[in-house]
Amino acid sequence: MQWVTQSDEATEAVGAQLVRALNRTGIIFLNGDLGAGKTTFCRGVLRALGYSGAVKSPTFTLVEPYEFDALNIYHFDLYRLSHPDELNYLGVDEYFHDQALCLIEWSQKGSELLPKPDLEVTMMVTGDTERCLSVSAQTPRGRMALAGLSA
Repeated sequence: MQWVTQSDEATEAVGAQLVRALNRTGIIFLNGDLGAGKTTFCRGVLRALGYSGAVKSPTFTLVEPYEFDALNIYHFDLYRLSHPDELNYLGVDEYFHDQALCLIEWSQKGSELLPKPDLEVTMMVTGDTERCLSVSAQTPRGRMALAGLSA
């Protein structure tokens, strides 16, 4: 599936739509150049789930947890990883469970150690404010989410 957005709000809306289609949990990989809107997308996901605080990219901390009553959201930014093995120091396996949503920016930097994503979002800047978001499903759960959006 593909979306073209003209504003940050529209990019946030796509994030909200996709997390609802996934039923709030799962793994989403976010790839694209600097400034492509990955963190903006994550903000939309978090807002859709009821988070109202500031959302910033965890570039220096690598992961930012957001905990709700029945859901844990982990926002990763792997941009600064020099080798995928660095994920082992984070105890990365502990983040991936049934009551979690993992949003992973720059996933290609840790792909050897990450589980397969339900959805992979590739973002490109195509104009001053225009973004193109291409979304592909990588698991049966992801395919079901996208099929629900198409219907």
